[in-house]
Amino acid sequence: MPINAPPPSVRVVTLRIDGLDLSAREDETIIEVCRENKIPIPSLCWMDGLSVVGACRLCMVEVTGQNRLLAACATRVAEGMEVTTDSEKLRRYRRTLVELLFAERNHVCSVCVSNGHCELQWLAEACGVDHVRMPYRNAGYGVDSSHEMFRVDHNRCVLCTRCVRVCDEIEGAHTWDLMGRGSDCQVITDLARPWGESDTCTSCGKCVQVCPTGALVKQGTSVGEMVKDQHFLPILARRRSTR
Repeated sequence: MPINAPPPSVRVVTLRIDGLDLSAREDETIIEVCRENKIPIPSLCWMDGLSVVGACRLCMVEVTGQNRLLAACATRVAEGMEVTTDSEKLRRYRRTLVELLFAERNHVCSVCVSNGHCELQWLAEACGVDHVRMPYRNAGYGVDSSHEMFRVDHNRCVLCTRCVRVCDEIEGAHTWDLMGRGSDCQVITDLARPWGESDTCTSCGKCVQVCPTGALVKQGTSVGEMVKDQHFLPILARRRSTR
């Protein structure tokens, strides 16, 4: 197709979500349609403006005719699709996932700088998590305060990879990556060098702003002071895609 040619037309499909008859472009995902129509659906890894990884599995939904749950962030809408985003089965599933996140690492909300501004905390409240039924791992994770402006606390990381993707896809610095597997997995900078010694970090702070928890924060913040602003991301993503 010529560079200046108009994009091919995208078909509009009709579908039903939680009993509501809706229309959407066939290139949209279920979670995008839900957000556009103010239908609440939980997620920790998905973010408008970043690529889809389907890591947190919190946005799983029921689709009529499917014998398994589907990730709303990675499933495109289709003509005649019937979606259920809220059911007793889904509530049990999501609560279990949130409890596992709390049990795996050390999320102590009362002393966290993101207390009251944390997406994991909001999800726990929405899912009715008032206690954790699984045994806590109580494993110690490191805190890297070597950067003059920011700090990473691996005890509060949920491995959503937002920092990895925003650094790669928006800033273009490729500073963040993942290391290890399973419960030993963690985000790293420059092949596991201290953040303050990174040769690639531009200190832009985008990774800090997109982090859903208190894992990435500004230096010098106290309990409940870390308020994050993520409105810049869709704007930058659209500008970058039109270059």
